Amino acid sequence: MFRTTRWSLVAAASDAPGTLRSAALADLCQLYWYPVYFYVRRRTPDRHKAEDLTQAFFARLLEKNDLAAADPTRGRFRTFLLTACQHFLANQHDHDSAIKRGGRLNPLPIDFGHGDEQYTHGPSDTTTPDSEFERRWAVALLDQTLKELRVEYATAGKESHFDVLKGTLTGDVVAYRDLGRQLGLSEGAVKVAVHRLRQRYRDRQRAAIAETVDRPADVDDEIRDLFEAFG
Repeated sequence: MFRTTRWSLVAAASDAPGTLRSAALADLCQLYWYPVYFYVRRRTPDRHKAEDLTQAFFARLLEKNDLAAADPTRGRFRTFLLTACQHFLANQHDHDSAIKRGGRLNPLPIDFGHGDEQYTHGPSDTTTPDSEFERRWAVALLDQTLKELRVEYATAGKESHFDVLKGTLTGDVVAYRDLGRQLGLSEGAVKVAVHRLRQRYRDRQRAAIAETVDRPADVDDEIRDLFEAFG
């Protein structure tokens, strides 16, 4: 069956009772605050105002139940979220009011220190806010995929294997025999382990992307678009 976990999380954040809805929104925030913050930061030079706006945007999704408008049959969740953020920023009165309301809510668990560090060392202003949102969306998705894959290996008692081999997923060039020495494996065994790791990485990428689109046929297009975002 085609998975729609991210869209199910959206539905929970929209339809669930108070405490469950807040928990679902917090989960959504953890997954997607990173590209939203970068988008807001590019539109709002003041760091602290950008942080307030990001918090207020997600708070508004909960307070005004804007997530009820998120319809998986309309396509990609990242498109919905970017459009919602654009509308939010376009209405100065609404987002100024949302900041004030958001101040009375429990802050969402966002590591703005890490986010601003990444922003400071990110691409130059030659990129547009929209293209930077796409790029950061791809980064967030790949980071989440790596975290989930590490948990998978740790559960199987192979956490050390993952830590040694993960560089083969991100372009690090290390001789297989050197990796074998670290793991106590032959060069041939390392080749097999790397092949399996790459396959699981691709599988998890596809699964994560599939959760944010409407149809299985859209997955390949979304993969292409996200990797094009890296330039």
